[in-house]
Amino acid sequence: MKKIAILVSGKGTNMQNILHAIKNGILRNLIVNLVISDRWCNAIQYALKKNITVFSLINTNKKSLSKEIDNILIKYIPDIIVLSGFLSILDAKFCKKWINKVINIHPSLLPKYGGRGMYGIKVHQKVIKNKEKISGATVHYVTKNVDLGSIILKKTCTIDSKETPTSLSKKVSIIEKEILIQSIIKLIKI
Repeated sequence: MKKIAILVSGKGTNMQNILHAIKNGILRNLIVNLVISDRWCNAIQYALKKNITVFSLINTNKKSLSKEIDNILIKYIPDIIVLSGFLSILDAKFCKKWINKVINIHPSLLPKYGGRGMYGIKVHQKVIKNKEKISGATVHYVTKNVDLGSIILKKTCTIDSKETPTSLSKKVSIIEKEILIQSIIKLIKI
């Protein structure tokens, strides 16, 4: 049985999607054995209801956050670590230690609209402002360079002339769920 650790900061919709895919047999021989949050969020409550071990590092100093996460991970030894709306930046030492084990889902077609400060609705606002014709989502490996790790999967969607950041967010969210599950399947087979 392969183990997934999920790092969260928000609602946990992608985490819920992973758990749903496991329950429905789409993701086989996998369990989510650990959820770690960097702030109080709805994802924590959901994980607790599903009897998943949760660590909430709310009061952890940003400089020591990566070390604290590492200390937890080495006790649970996940096969893959998924950043699911995780807003903190993991340091270079952490990224090097866990190289090719940590993946992230990003709401744009990287390398466009990636990097520090580019997350959630901010990405969609910028895409609309720049009058892009397509957008989408990317799953990539996490490295010390924010949103610049090797791309695992990417999928596009068209942007309608009357698109808003909110409507684009909904379109991209559907894509995120799809390619995150596909990426996990691809990685677990490696």
